[in-house]
Amino acid sequence: MDTLKILLGATVALLIGALAVAFKGGPAEKGASKDEVAELKAQIQQLQVEQDRLETERQKRILEEATAKAAAEQPAPAPAPAADLAAMQEQIAKLEAEKAKAERNADTANNEAAYVAGHVLEARDNEGRRARMIRDAMLIGRVKEWVEDPQLGGFATIEIVMPENVQQETILCVRRNSGILGRLKVGEISIEGAIATPMGTFPEAKPQPGDELILDPM
Repeated sequence: MDTLKILLGATVALLIGALAVAFKGGPAEKGASKDEVAELKAQIQQLQVEQDRLETERQKRILEEATAKAAAEQPAPAPAPAADLAAMQEQIAKLEAEKAKAERNADTANNEAAYVAGHVLEARDNEGRRARMIRDAMLIGRVKEWVEDPQLGGFATIEIVMPENVQQETILCVRRNSGILGRLKVGEISIEGAIATPMGTFPEAKPQPGDELILDPM
Protein backbone atom coordinates (compact mmCIF):
# COMPACT_ATOMS: atom_id res chain seq x y z
CA MET A 1 0.00 0.00 0.00
CA ASP A 2 2.86 2.46 0.86
CA THR A 3 4.70 1.58 -2.38
CA LEU A 4 1.57 2.35 -4.39
CA LYS A 5 1.27 5.61 -2.57
CA ILE A 6 4.90 6.53 -3.48
CA LEU A 7 4.25 5.69 -7.11
CA LEU A 8 1.10 7.81 -7.12
CA GLY A 9 3.04 10.69 -5.59
CA ALA A 10 5.76 10.41 -8.23
CA THR A 11 3.20 10.32 -11.01
CA VAL A 12 1.52 13.43 -9.63
CA ALA A 13 4.88 15.18 -9.48
CA LEU A 14 5.67 14.26 -13.11
CA LEU A 15 2.27 15.47 -14.30
CA ILE A 16 2.63 18.73 -12.40
CA GLY A 17 6.09 19.16 -14.00
CA ALA A 18 4.68 18.52 -17.45
CA LEU A 19 1.89 20.98 -16.81
CA ALA A 20 4.41 23.61 -15.68
CA VAL A 21 6.53 23.12 -18.78
CA ALA A 22 3.47 23.42 -20.99
CA PHE A 23 2.52 26.74 -19.35
CA LYS A 24 6.10 28.05 -19.36
CA GLY A 25 6.83 27.34 -22.99
CA GLY A 26 3.43 28.43 -24.16
CA PRO A 27 1.13 26.65 -26.56
CA ALA A 28 2.87 28.03 -29.63
CA GLU A 29 6.41 26.75 -28.73
CA LYS A 30 5.58 23.29 -27.35
CA GLY A 31 2.52 22.56 -29.35
CA ALA A 32 0.46 21.80 -26.24
CA SER A 33 -3.23 22.49 -26.89
CA LYS A 34 -5.80 23.63 -24.32
CA ASP A 35 -7.34 20.17 -24.36
CA GLU A 36 -4.05 18.55 -23.45
CA VAL A 37 -3.54 20.99 -20.58
CA ALA A 38 -7.06 20.31 -19.30
CA GLU A 39 -6.45 16.56 -19.51
CA LEU A 40 -3.23 16.92 -17.51
CA LYS A 41 -5.10 18.90 -14.85
CA ALA A 42 -7.82 16.24 -14.66
CA GLN A 43 -5.27 13.45 -14.28
CA ILE A 44 -3.46 15.34 -11.54
CA GLN A 45 -6.74 15.91 -9.67
CA GLN A 46 -7.74 12.24 -10.03
CA LEU A 47 -4.37 11.07 -8.72
CA GLN A 48 -4.60 13.41 -5.76
CA VAL A 49 -8.06 12.06 -4.89
CA GLU A 50 -6.72 8.49 -5.08
CA GLN A 51 -3.79 9.44 -2.89
CA ASP A 52 -6.13 10.94 -0.27
CA ARG A 53 -8.26 7.78 -0.35
CA LEU A 54 -5.25 5.57 0.20
CA GLU A 55 -4.14 7.73 3.12
CA THR A 56 -7.60 7.46 4.72
CA GLU A 57 -7.59 3.68 4.35
CA ARG A 58 -4.10 3.48 5.86
CA GLN A 59 -5.13 5.50 8.92
CA LYS A 60 -8.28 3.41 9.32
CA ARG A 61 -6.24 0.19 9.16
CA ILE A 62 -3.80 1.50 11.76
CA LEU A 63 -6.69 2.41 14.12
CA GLU A 64 -8.34 -1.00 13.70
CA GLU A 65 -5.08 -2.81 14.40
CA ALA A 66 -4.47 -0.70 17.51
CA THR A 67 -8.02 -1.38 18.78
CA ALA A 68 -7.70 -5.13 18.20
CA LYS A 69 -4.33 -5.19 19.95
CA ALA A 70 -5.68 -3.30 22.97
CA ALA A 71 -8.66 -5.67 23.22
CA ALA A 72 -6.38 -8.70 23.03
CA GLU A 73 -4.16 -7.38 25.78
CA GLN A 74 -7.06 -6.86 28.25
CA PRO A 75 -7.35 -9.70 30.78
CA ALA A 76 -10.43 -11.90 30.59
CA PRO A 77 -12.99 -11.30 33.34
CA ALA A 78 -12.74 -13.74 36.19
CA PRO A 79 -15.66 -16.19 36.44
CA ALA A 80 -18.14 -15.48 39.20
CA PRO A 81 -17.92 -17.80 42.21
CA ALA A 82 -20.50 -20.54 42.49
CA ALA A 83 -22.00 -18.91 45.59
CA ASP A 84 -22.52 -15.65 43.72
CA LEU A 85 -24.14 -17.48 40.82
CA ALA A 86 -26.52 -19.27 43.17
CA ALA A 87 -27.42 -15.98 44.86
CA MET A 88 -28.07 -14.35 41.49
CA GLN A 89 -30.27 -17.24 40.38
CA GLU A 90 -32.19 -17.08 43.65
CA GLN A 91 -32.70 -13.33 43.22
CA ILE A 92 -33.92 -13.81 39.65
CA ALA A 93 -36.37 -16.53 40.78
CA LYS A 94 -37.62 -14.25 43.57
CA LEU A 95 -38.17 -11.37 41.15
CA GLU A 96 -40.04 -13.64 38.75
CA ALA A 97 -42.26 -14.90 41.58
CA GLU A 98 -43.01 -11.35 42.69
CA LYS A 99 -43.83 -10.38 39.11
CA ALA A 100 -46.21 -13.33 38.73
CA LYS A 101 -47.89 -12.47 42.06
CA ALA A 102 -48.30 -8.82 41.01
CA GLU A 103 -49.86 -9.93 37.71
CA ARG A 104 -52.30 -12.22 39.55
CA ASN A 105 -53.23 -9.45 41.97
CA ALA A 106 -53.76 -7.05 39.07
CA ASP A 107 -56.02 -9.58 37.31
CA THR A 108 -57.99 -10.15 40.52
CA ALA A 109 -58.36 -6.41 41.10
CA ASN A 110 -59.53 -5.90 37.53
CA ASN A 111 -62.08 -8.70 37.83
CA GLU A 112 -63.39 -7.35 41.14
CA ALA A 113 -63.60 -3.83 39.72
CA ALA A 114 -65.48 -5.11 36.68
CA TYR A 115 -67.84 -7.09 38.94
CA VAL A 116 -68.57 -4.11 41.18
CA ALA A 117 -68.93 -1.78 38.20
CA GLY A 118 -71.32 -4.24 36.57
CA HIS A 119 -73.49 -4.38 39.70
CA VAL A 120 -73.46 -0.60 40.02
CA LEU A 121 -74.49 -0.20 36.40
CA GLU A 122 -77.14 -2.85 36.80
CA ALA A 123 -78.51 -1.14 39.91
CA ARG A 124 -78.52 2.20 38.14
CA ASP A 125 -80.27 0.65 35.17
CA ASN A 126 -82.87 -0.91 37.43
CA GLU A 127 -83.42 2.38 39.26
CA GLY A 128 -83.68 4.25 35.99
CA ARG A 129 -86.09 1.69 34.56
CA ARG A 130 -88.22 1.84 37.71
CA ALA A 131 -88.26 5.65 37.63
CA ARG A 132 -89.36 5.59 33.98
CA MET A 133 -92.11 3.08 34.75
CA ILE A 134 -93.36 5.21 37.63
CA ARG A 135 -93.23 8.38 35.55
CA ASP A 136 -95.04 6.77 32.61
CA ALA A 137 -97.72 4.98 34.67
CA MET A 138 -101.29 5.99 33.89
CA LEU A 139 -102.87 8.52 36.26
CA ILE A 140 -105.71 6.93 38.27
CA GLY A 141 -106.50 9.66 40.79
CA ARG A 142 -105.18 12.51 42.96
CA VAL A 143 -104.97 13.22 46.66
CA LYS A 144 -107.51 15.89 47.62
CA GLU A 145 -106.64 16.07 51.32
CA TRP A 146 -104.60 14.26 53.94
CA VAL A 147 -106.32 14.06 57.33
CA GLU A 148 -104.67 13.19 60.67
CA ASP A 149 -107.45 11.95 62.99
CA PRO A 150 -106.54 11.18 66.65
CA GLN A 151 -108.94 8.25 66.78
CA LEU A 152 -108.92 6.90 63.21
CA GLY A 153 -105.34 7.80 62.34
CA GLY A 154 -104.26 9.26 59.03
CA PHE A 155 -106.31 8.84 55.85
CA ALA A 156 -106.68 10.57 52.50
CA THR A 157 -109.67 11.80 50.56
CA ILE A 158 -108.98 11.20 46.88
CA GLU A 159 -110.29 12.24 43.50
CA ILE A 160 -110.78 9.32 41.13
CA VAL A 161 -109.79 10.12 37.54
CA MET A 162 -110.18 6.60 36.09
CA PRO A 163 -113.17 5.08 37.97
CA GLU A 164 -113.13 1.91 35.82
CA ASN A 165 -109.76 1.02 37.40
CA VAL A 166 -110.76 1.68 41.01
CA GLN A 167 -112.86 -0.34 43.39
CA GLN A 168 -112.87 -1.08 47.10
CA GLU A 169 -109.52 -2.47 48.37
CA THR A 170 -107.67 -1.34 45.23
CA ILE A 171 -104.09 -0.49 46.13
CA LEU A 172 -102.89 2.83 44.74
CA CYS A 173 -99.36 4.21 44.88
CA VAL A 174 -98.81 7.86 45.82
CA ARG A 175 -96.59 9.28 43.05
CA ARG A 176 -94.56 12.44 43.52
CA ASN A 177 -92.27 13.34 40.60
CA SER A 178 -90.75 9.98 39.58
CA GLY A 179 -90.85 8.35 43.02
CA ILE A 180 -93.42 6.60 45.20
CA LEU A 181 -94.06 7.90 48.71
CA GLY A 182 -96.16 4.95 49.82
CA ARG A 183 -99.40 3.07 49.19
CA LEU A 184 -103.07 3.64 49.94
CA LYS A 185 -105.92 1.13 50.03
CA VAL A 186 -109.23 2.41 48.68
CA GLY A 187 -112.13 2.06 51.12
CA GLU A 188 -115.50 3.77 50.78
CA ILE A 189 -116.24 5.06 47.27
CA SER A 190 -118.78 7.76 46.46
CA ILE A 191 -119.62 10.09 43.60
CA GLU A 192 -117.42 12.78 45.12
CA GLY A 193 -114.43 10.46 45.42
CA ALA A 194 -113.17 7.93 47.88
CA ILE A 195 -111.48 7.43 51.23
CA ALA A 196 -108.12 5.66 51.25
CA THR A 197 -106.09 4.49 54.24
CA PRO A 198 -102.31 4.05 54.26
CA MET A 199 -100.68 0.66 53.81
CA GLY A 200 -98.01 1.09 56.48
CA THR A 201 -96.21 4.36 57.14
CA PHE A 202 -94.91 7.09 54.88
CA PRO A 203 -91.19 7.24 55.84
CA GLU A 204 -90.16 10.23 53.75
CA ALA A 205 -93.16 12.56 53.54
CA LYS A 206 -96.89 12.55 54.10
CA PRO A 207 -99.26 12.71 51.12
CA GLN A 208 -100.43 16.19 50.28
CA PRO A 209 -103.05 17.66 47.94
CA GLY A 210 -102.06 17.23 44.33
CA ASP A 211 -100.04 14.06 44.77
CA GLU A 212 -100.89 11.63 41.97
CA LEU A 213 -102.24 8.11 42.41
CA ILE A 214 -101.23 5.25 40.12
CA LEU A 215 -101.43 1.49 40.04
CA ASP A 216 -98.24 -0.25 41.11
CA PRO A 217 -96.06 -0.23 37.92
CA MET A 218 -93.92 -3.10 39.17
